[in-house]
Amino acid sequence: MKKKYYIFLGLILVILLITILFVLSNNMLFNESQYTSIETVENESCLQCHQNTTGYSSYHNPELIGCASCHLGNITSLDKNEAHKGMILIPGNLSDAKETCGKCHQNELNRINNSLMTSNSGIIAVDKFIFGETNSPNHQFHIKDIKNSASEKHIRDLCANCHLGAEKTTFGAITQESRGGGCNACHLNYSNEAKSDLKDYLASNKTVLPKFHPSTNIFVNNTHCFGCHSRSSRISTNYEGLQETLLDEKDIADKNLYTVLEDKRVYKHMEEDVHHAKGLLCIDCHSSHEVMGNGKSYTHEEDAVSLQCADCHFKENPNTIPYDSLDNESLLVFLHRKYSHTDKEIIAVKKDGHPLVNTYVDSLENAFLIGKNNGKIHDLKPQSKVCARDNAHENVSCSACHSSWTPRCIGCHNQYDDKETRAFDLLDKKYVKGQWKEYVAEFSSSQPAMGVREHKGEKVFEPAIPGMILTIDEGSFSGKTGTDISFHRLYAPNSPHTTTKQVRDCKSCHSNSATLGYGKGSLVYDIKNGKGKWIFTPEYALNSHDNLPEDAWIPFLEESDKNVINSTRTDFRPFNVSEQKRMLLVGACLQCHKEDSKVMKQTLEFGLQPILKKTTKACILPNW
Repeated sequence: MKKKYYIFLGLILVILLITILFVLSNNMLFNESQYTSIETVENESCLQCHQNTTGYSSYHNPELIGCASCHLGNITSLDKNEAHKGMILIPGNLSDAKETCGKCHQNELNRINNSLMTSNSGIIAVDKFIFGETNSPNHQFHIKDIKNSASEKHIRDLCANCHLGAEKTTFGAITQESRGGGCNACHLNYSNEAKSDLKDYLASNKTVLPKFHPSTNIFVNNTHCFGCHSRSSRISTNYEGLQETLLDEKDIADKNLYTVLEDKRVYKHMEEDVHHAKGLLCIDCHSSHEVMGNGKSYTHEEDAVSLQCADCHFKENPNTIPYDSLDNESLLVFLHRKYSHTDKEIIAVKKDGHPLVNTYVDSLENAFLIGKNNGKIHDLKPQSKVCARDNAHENVSCSACHSSWTPRCIGCHNQYDDKETRAFDLLDKKYVKGQWKEYVAEFSSSQPAMGVREHKGEKVFEPAIPGMILTIDEGSFSGKTGTDISFHRLYAPNSPHTTTKQVRDCKSCHSNSATLGYGKGSLVYDIKNGKGKWIFTPEYALNSHDNLPEDAWIPFLEESDKNVINSTRTDFRPFNVSEQKRMLLVGACLQCHKEDSKVMKQTLEFGLQPILKKTTKACILPNW
């Protein structure tokens, strides 16, 4: 019996030993294929010529990973031509990332490749939908696969610069005019010394080799975001308090009121986002988990964003995780940032659980954020007691009340010029003949309009902007200019990034024509002979295509034509007439009652209908 027992035990030990050896051998093979060994680094020929260079980040120092890990090339030859064979001068573009950055950061590369910043799927889907080439704005696309249909040529001519697959082909730091660049788009940083050395290197016909190398690290600043996100909904410029104009630099009378960007666009100074005023960077809120994506393919940008204002400005208690529960990526960021709050709870985003490692909650349950720009510690204030505590406003988004302004673009005309001989294809980076051209009538700003998001059984009121009030001369693409002009009046959901501590007042929603979707103008509650009636006088002339004011979203107190598409999303819409009347009913009450009066506070506590039963003869309600 004992003999059988020992034989059985021996077999178990042999199997266990074989398993351990198998795992160890696989790990060794993995390490050899993924990383450069110390011995190989010491024998690289690169540093025989490029001696005494500095400026590297501590985690990408050639002493640890060599030069070939990023730049490839022949590391065994001392001959310049032989050594430089197969070398990549500007590594990190998505075209080479699998052989360069992706050797160590495969998970991150996989996520980036599926992100909207790489695919541009949402932009393409909406554009093709508006051109009538698809039946929905919710199809999946990838910008590298588009051909030359009317909408695809439109994207090539006007939009295709802004995607991560666009290659960085010249040396130098990321600037306001940078587009794409793969990993470089976020992680490339030039010190002043590196910039100076590069200037000398280029001036010497590339004979004076730089001593300072640019750094590749996690210290992303707002300039990295600006190049692409100062376009379309203009989140980056909004955040800094800049509103685009149609002015030329020479037209500026008072330069203190305007900023001229590197591409010579002129921006008017507006109120900056409160977070920007406090010195916070984009990545203080939008961490690597969100920016690089989670590997899933999303249809539109709002689907990919998991962070909510309430994650930091919580109602009661924040959602947190302990330091020892951080995922590997978060641990690396924590280490690179040299944080020390290992003994404290860290805020985790409620929607998907990813941690914000630059936050912590102390023993007294006070929450703090460490600014990634300068390490300054900021108090994270809980929501005010009045925020969404009543039935009337529980489904109103934070940005609906806390956004001070949004950009507006109206009167856009798109026409194809087949005679343009110097058209530039932004995707293929080459000159071609024929180009879509865009003519804008006006850039302006206002408090955001409001729309209704109906998604997964929930109804939320969110800001909206005129995303596409435009005409497209589709006939011009086939050489029949003016024969087939389509008109579109579409608003788009928007997160303005113009956050203020002070919220907009009640009248600015309940009796504001632009907010309700009618466009700018005079919205007056007129009382005559004991009857009340809302009267709207638009600021803009009526558009001949649909007889609505140029900047409007919907007609005044009339149902929109159900056959007309008025939103860039299938789950986002303007107020229907019933909702408009409910909004304007409150607006009528606000003509006499102050928003902080007892009766208006009661409407928030008990609802509007019970209070309406107590109206007196002095109350003149709308006559619909």
